[in-house]
Amino acid sequence: MRNRLLIFGMALWSACMGVAAQESLLDFTGRVLDRNGRGVSGVVVNDGVRFTTTDNKGVWTLATDTVVSKFVYISTPAAYQLPQQEGLADGFYVSVRQLVKADGKHDFVLEKRRKRKKDFYYIAVSDPQVRNEKEMKRWRQETVPDIIQTIDSLKQDREVVGMTLGDLVFDNMSLYDEYKTSLKQTGATFFQCIGNHDFNLKYKALNNMEAGTPVYGEMVYNSYFGPTDYSFNIGKAHIVTMKNLDYRGGKKYTERMTDAQIAWLKSDLSYVPKGSLVILNMHAAGWNKVSNGGNIRNADELQEVLKDYNVHVFCGHTHFCQNNEVSPTLYEHNIGAACGAWWKGHVNQCGAPNGYMVVDIKGDKVKWHYKGTRRDFSYQFRLYNKGEFKAQPDCIVANVWDWDSACRVVWYQDGKRMGDMEQFVGSDEERASQLKDPSKAPKTGHLFRALPANGAKEIKVELTNRFGEVYTQLIRL
Repeated sequence: MRNRLLIFGMALWSACMGVAAQESLLDFTGRVLDRNGRGVSGVVVNDGVRFTTTDNKGVWTLATDTVVSKFVYISTPAAYQLPQQEGLADGFYVSVRQLVKADGKHDFVLEKRRKRKKDFYYIAVSDPQVRNEKEMKRWRQETVPDIIQTIDSLKQDREVVGMTLGDLVFDNMSLYDEYKTSLKQTGATFFQCIGNHDFNLKYKALNNMEAGTPVYGEMVYNSYFGPTDYSFNIGKAHIVTMKNLDYRGGKKYTERMTDAQIAWLKSDLSYVPKGSLVILNMHAAGWNKVSNGGNIRNADELQEVLKDYNVHVFCGHTHFCQNNEVSPTLYEHNIGAACGAWWKGHVNQCGAPNGYMVVDIKGDKVKWHYKGTRRDFSYQFRLYNKGEFKAQPDCIVANVWDWDSACRVVWYQDGKRMGDMEQFVGSDEERASQLKDPSKAPKTGHLFRALPANGAKEIKVELTNRFGEVYTQLIRL
C-alpha cells in the first residue's frame, strides 16, 4: 500500500511539474517598426535564451520560458538610431512582466538613420563605484563634467556612444536614481554593464536562485537598466555587453560566465559575419598578466567563441590600467577606474589618473586614448624625478599607463638620446604613499626607469604610442 501511494505521489508530482513547465512557457509576439509604421525585417530578437529574426513584415515570435527569461530584446541594426530616452539607452527591451500584462504582445519602434555612418566615438567608463553622497558628489562634480566636455568636443564630428563597465554604485542600491540622473543629456547615448557591486547583497544572481523566484541579485539593476547581456550595432561594429560575475550573495562571487551565457554569446555572434569588428564590454578582465587575481575563470572558453572576429574587450574591476594583446585578433583594455582607488585620491591602484577611455572608431579601425579626469589628452604618462620614487631612488621613473608592446619609451640626457628606458614591474609611488603599508600597493607592469649620470642636468622622456603619436616630458635634476 505504501509503495502504491509513493508511486501515485511521484506521478502526481511529475504531472504538476509538467503543468508548471507548460505554464511558464509562453508565446510572445510583436513587430519591429520604423517611425512610419513599416515593418523592419531581419532584426535579431532574443529572450536571453532563444533567438529569432523578424520576417519581411517586421513580425517576431518567441516561445519564452518566463521562469528563466526576464526580458525580450532586440539587437538594434546599424541602419537605425540607438533607442534612448534623455541620452540613456532605452526602448530596445521589454520585460516579461510587461509582456504578460499586454497579452504577450509588444512592438519595438526604431528610427531609421538618414545616412548610415561607418565612424563613431566610443567612451568606456569603469567603476564610478559611489558608496555615499560624498562620493556621488565627486562623481557628479569631477567626472561627469569632464565626460560632458569631452563629448561636446567629439559630437561635432560624429555620434558618441558611452558605456559604463560596472560597479556603478558600491552596494548601495539607493544611489541608482542619482547615478542614472547624472548621465542624462550628456550628448551621448549611454549604456550600462553590471559589476559585482551592482547586485542586491541579500540575494544570489538569478542563475543561482531557485527556479521561479520573485527576487534575485540583479533585479534592482534590471529595473533601472534592463538586461545584463545584450547587443547592438553601429557603423561596422557589433557591440556586446555581458555580465561575467557568478554572484552568490553577500559580496561573494566568482569571476566567470555561465555555460548558458557562453551559449547566448555563440547564438548572438551567429548573426554577425565572421571577421567583423566586435566590441565586448564586461566588468572583470579575462587576460591580465600582472595582478591577475580578478580574471574570469573561463577566459579560454570565451576566447574560443570570439576567435573568428576582430575583437576589442573593454573591462574594469581592478582599478588599474593594463592592456592585453591576447592574440592578433583579440585585444583587451582593462581600464583605470573613474573613482581611481575608491575616491581616496586622484590615482588608480597602478598610478594611472582617475579617468576613462575615449575610442575613435573609423569603420573597423580602432584607436584609443586614456583620458585623465581634469587632465588634457596630452597627459599620457607621469614622470618621477630622481629621488621621488622611493623604490628606485637613483632613477628617473615613467609610469606609462596605456602602454602596450607597440609603444616605445625613450630618454634623453642633456639633449643626447640615450635609448629605451628599462621596463620593470613595481608599485606606483603615489599610490603606495597613500597606504599605511606601502609594501601592499599592487604591482603594475607599465613602469620604466633610467639611471642618469652624475652631473646630468636635464632629462627628457619621449613616449611614442602604437599610433605614432609622440608625447614628451622634461624634468630638471
